[in-house]
Amino acid sequence: MNIDSLLVVSPEAVAREVGGETMLLDLASGTYFGLDEIGGRVWKALEDGATLAEACDGIEADFEVSRAQLESDVLNLANDLLAKGLVSTS
Repeated sequence: MNIDSLLVVSPEAVAREVGGETMLLDLASGTYFGLDEIGGRVWKALEDGATLAEACDGIEADFEVSRAQLESDVLNLANDLLAKGLVSTS
């Protein structure tokens, strides 16, 4: 996987925003996961069909972070979501 990857949100994953945090529920396992504000924005971008790079574009405009650090963090999150079965590669 790389920053240009397009990930598909699992139909078994349900997301809700609660107090600035995005809560994910894996319906298959009944497990909840919490995402901070930036993680929630990445999740929303994935739901909207954006690539990881496109998700970074939207986040970079609103936060003071280097592009390299942002891409590294987004890739780490994407790998974690993939490992948990909440997304898949297209």
